[in-house]
This record gives sequence, C-alpha cells and structure tokens, in this order.
Amino acid sequence: MKLPFGGPKRREKKGRPRSLNEPPLVRGLLTAAALVFILLFLLLPLGIVFAKALAEGWGMYSRSVFEPYALRAIRLTVLTTLIVVPLNLLFGIAAAWAVSKFDFRGKNLLVTAIDLPFSVSPVISGMLFVLLFGAQGLFGPWLLERDIKIVFALPGIVLATLFVTSPLVARELIPLMRSQGSEEEEMAVTLGASGLQTFLKVSIPKMKWGLFYGVILCSARSIGEFGAVSVVSGHIRGLTTTVPLHVEMLYNEYQFTAAFAVASLLTMLALVTLVLKGLIEWRASLRGEGK
Repeated sequence: MKLPFGGPKRREKKGRPRSLNEPPLVRGLLTAAALVFILLFLLLPLGIVFAKALAEGWGMYSRSVFEPYALRAIRLTVLTTLIVVPLNLLFGIAAAWAVSKFDFRGKNLLVTAIDLPFSVSPVISGMLFVLLFGAQGLFGPWLLERDIKIVFALPGIVLATLFVTSPLVARELIPLMRSQGSEEEEMAVTLGASGLQTFLKVSIPKMKWGLFYGVILCSARSIGEFGAVSVVSGHIRGLTTTVPLHVEMLYNEYQFTAAFAVASLLTMLALVTLVLKGLIEWRASLRGEGK
C-alpha cells in the first residue's frame, strides 16, 4: 500500500537539529530586529542611567551614593537579602526534593502553591501582610499588646521579600532534579552511606549549578524588589527604605541626579547578575558535554 505524501518520512538523528535555509534577506531582517530591540530597550536605557548619574560629576555621584540615608538604605537592603536568600535556599531544596523524589497526595497542590507568588501582584502580596499584621489586621491587636512590630519594620520587609522570591530557587531545582533521577542516591545508600552523607556528597554536587543560579536570581530579586516592600515599609526614610524605595523618594523630590546615582547601583547589580548567569550556563553546558 502506497503511503500518502510520497512514502514514510526519514527519521532525523537525535542531537542534529534540522538545518534552516532562510533567504539571506530574512536572516538579515531578523538579526537587525534583534539588534535594534537590544539597542533601544537594553543598552540605551542603561546608558541613560549612567549618563544622568554622572551628569554633575563624580563629586555629586559619590555624595549621593555615600550620604547617610543612602547608606542606610543599602545596609537595610543587604540585611534583608542576607536573611531572605538562605531561607529561600532551604525552602527551595526541601520543596524540590519532595516534588522530584516522592509521590504523595497533594503533590500537584504543592507545585501550584510554589508558583503562587508568580501569579500574585507584588503590591497585593504586600497588602496581604498589612491585612494580617497591620494595626487593624487579623493579628494586629495581639501584636500591639506585646509591642511586636512587623509591618513598617524589618520583619515585614523580610516577609514580603521572602514571599515574592520564594519560587526562584525551587523552580530552578525541580526540573533539574527530575531530569537527574535518583539512581546515584540509591546506589550510595546500597553501598552503606547514610542519608546525610548521600545528600551532601551525591545530591548537592549534582545540583550545584542549579543552586548557584537560583541563589543569584533570588539575590537580585531581593535587592531590587519594590512593589511588596513599598506597601509594608511605610517609607520611613533612614529606617524602612530599601535602595529601590530610596530611589523613588529622591525622584519624587526632584533630586534626579541623586536618584540616578543610587539607581546606577541597581543597574550595576543587574549587569553582574547577567554575567554570573552567563558563566553558570556556560559551565553547566561544558559539564553536560563532558558526559
């Protein structure tokens, strides 16, 4: 029996993508469109930030970055990040391990819950904490009686940042651990290794690049988070203003050069994050090619 379309299709060998034979004009147009997009929406804004930051010279730049309120904002941002990232690291490893290694009731619900912060606006996330821990919130009266401050204080900023960034490490580890399987862990246990030894000497080395990538993304998001922190912070200058909030306050006060000077710190952080991301992907690809 003759098959339609001139017979059976030849199977392509795995690992060899089908060659694309677009006309030179199409390739040129696509390349030009990508370059124009990068120029207009990435390089040009970055250049404007640094140009505005240095518009009045290095003296003004250094005064804007090292003035007391800016230093307090930087200190609060760093402190929040140092608290949030380790907690997210522990949660990400635990959640990814549970999802990838075990089958249990409610597994799909857990995966959905991990993705929930991605679906909720950061502003709404901040409002949820105000409704829970604010003076008129669910636990507000109880907290006031014990003189415990969460909203408009460091704990509220940490909670809001933690909620917004919680999926980042888990979402990097879950697909990685699923693809790796558990054969090596089972072999280690068979050879007499304890659970802790198996985790530290087998599991962690296998997922180290995913851990590095997740930590970098979580750190960058923690430092640059604005929406949720803006709601729970109260904008108390020098006390509850992180770097993004400090930039907003300077801009609203028409201190444009100072605002761009402090914003350049976030811009440099973004560039460092991109470089580290590229290095991790490059090292991970080399490791994959060597297998």
